[in-house]
Amino acid sequence: MGINATDTIIRLPCFPARDSKVEIISASVNPGGQVASAMVACKRWGLRARYVGKIGGDAAGKFQAKEMAREGVEAHWIKAPGRMSQSAFILVDEKSGERTVLWKRDPRIALRPKDLRREWIRGARALLVDGHDTAAATQAARWAWEANIPVVGDFDNRYAGVEVLLEYVDFAITSKDFPERLTGEKDLFKSLPRILAKFKCHLIAATLGPLGVVAWDGARFILCPGFRVKAVDSTGAGDIFHGAFLYGMMRGMTLEETLEFSCAAAALNCTAVGARGRIATLQEIENLRRRGARSKRAFASKALAEAARVAMGAGLAGREKGQGLRPSGSIDIFVTANQTVKSSTGETQRARRNSKAKSWQIAGGTLRQGARKVK
Repeated sequence: MGINATDTIIRLPCFPARDSKVEIISASVNPGGQVASAMVACKRWGLRARYVGKIGGDAAGKFQAKEMAREGVEAHWIKAPGRMSQSAFILVDEKSGERTVLWKRDPRIALRPKDLRREWIRGARALLVDGHDTAAATQAARWAWEANIPVVGDFDNRYAGVEVLLEYVDFAITSKDFPERLTGEKDLFKSLPRILAKFKCHLIAATLGPLGVVAWDGARFILCPGFRVKAVDSTGAGDIFHGAFLYGMMRGMTLEETLEFSCAAAALNCTAVGARGRIATLQEIENLRRRGARSKRAFASKALAEAARVAMGAGLAGREKGQGLRPSGSIDIFVTANQTVKSSTGETQRARRNSKAKSWQIAGGTLRQGARKVK
């Protein structure tokens, strides 16, 4: 559940200087949006995908609905007649593939809690939300929490209400700048543990652009370097990363495998124009994972180990008493439909009431069911 956008991709030979003229290389209109693009990726990789979003009554809105139907994604559209759908003009530097996004969104196409229906969430195996329409996202995440559905969050900016939403997010995957925007701390080795400890997430990760991703699971920092590719357009790299993370959850990959799969999928998407420019096949992703050149390491192994030691010493493990992490094992991190899952039921307190619930928790590189985090 989250935003969609219609992107006009403008490729430039170089980024224009102030008060200058630059001949463009090309311009094209493409579908985009964080959650919308992630759902398209999941569907192409063989998962069943459902999308909930809002559009205006304009051509861009019709374009979004048509694209979702073409991709075979089950879409539930809330329509705002007479309003402009979210649109963006994206300037892409041909030399580097880096992009600058100029966007416009009518506040009246924001999703509201009253727009949602509980049955859209019920029965899902995972929920992805972004941090834009936080009140609606919080409602959806709360419903998911009550139904024992793991929630993955995609965060890039500190929108009003994002702290409340984070209370219901199990796996927070952010931009590299979001942790500082939330905590005021520039050092990821400090900000990530603070977020996990405060909001009791099971995993917090920050994407690092071409350098990959770094994650904190409450006991260790996991660095997955990126893949070296000829980047054409970095638009949508994060969106596809989140879709790939969901795929890893559903297919029983280990945490390290999931992060590597996500980095590879995101890198390949950068080799074509648009947010969904190259959602690679599973075989293409696997080929890159096996044979692709990796980026330089953003952090040395010793630095990761020392940062974990400091975080643990500061009491920033992020786990409730009695929910310690098991040693590294071979159990799959994410559970598939055909697996038998060991589960336990524990008392948890939330919003002035007691209930019994099961949740997903990382345990030494694995994901298992156990006592739900306290809200």
